[in-house]
Amino acid sequence: MTPSEFSTLSVDVEAATGVAILTLDRPEQGNAINVTMAAELRQAALDLSYDGRVRAVVIRSFGRLFCGGGDLASFTQADEADLPKLVDGLTIDLHAAVARFTKMDAPVVAAVTGAAGGAGMSLVAACDLVIAGESARFTMGYTKAGLVPDGTSSFFLARVVGLRRATELVLTNRVLTASEAQDWGLVNRVVADAEVQHEALVLARTLATGATKTLGMAKRVLIEGASSALEEAMERESRAVSRSAGTRDAREGIAAFVAKRPAEFRGE
Repeated sequence: MTPSEFSTLSVDVEAATGVAILTLDRPEQGNAINVTMAAELRQAALDLSYDGRVRAVVIRSFGRLFCGGGDLASFTQADEADLPKLVDGLTIDLHAAVARFTKMDAPVVAAVTGAAGGAGMSLVAACDLVIAGESARFTMGYTKAGLVPDGTSSFFLARVVGLRRATELVLTNRVLTASEAQDWGLVNRVVADAEVQHEALVLARTLATGATKTLGMAKRVLIEGASSALEEAMERESRAVSRSAGTRDAREGIAAFVAKRPAEFRGE
């Protein structure tokens, strides 16, 4: 599947910067994730992981909502006996997409305008960095529909906001404002709604000038270290920093530091 074949999203790569822009494109359905979008997200994440041009990714959306979560309307159209299998397949694809975004070297920046609910909020929690508009709202919403959270929220949400707050969000379906989401650690920066796309692109373009392989190793060390014993974390760090020391960008970065000049990274 190529980006031109996607029906629920689009993917473009800026040739000059190496920034990939992935846009959720089901605005009439609130960018809700149905079976097709989940499969296309998995394919898009896989494509970007193997695209040597890509050094940063922005995930954004068209329409009033960033992502309303799972497409519950499509669930009502399935036979009662088939619904568990449909949901299982959807989550397998969605989780594969999130796993690939997490493991790829390129940092992933969410540009959130409008509401992010359910799986949309889970996706936000899993991104490396988040820029949100002042009117953005965040809610889990799963238990309100009699469902259990998915989209990797059981892993990432508690790690970014803490277990007690994650439990409150899941059990009460509390709605967070953008400023509350920033205070809780879900969002890195809140800007005017009209500036979200611009600020996310500026951030991604800055990240794209960095040592991409090292950025990838760094974010994986942080994610894996959050759920490991101290000895495992230290060993993981030793392996990662030694591998990064063997990259071309590390040699350039060290030389630039010693020479007191800006480094010119190539992502190598």
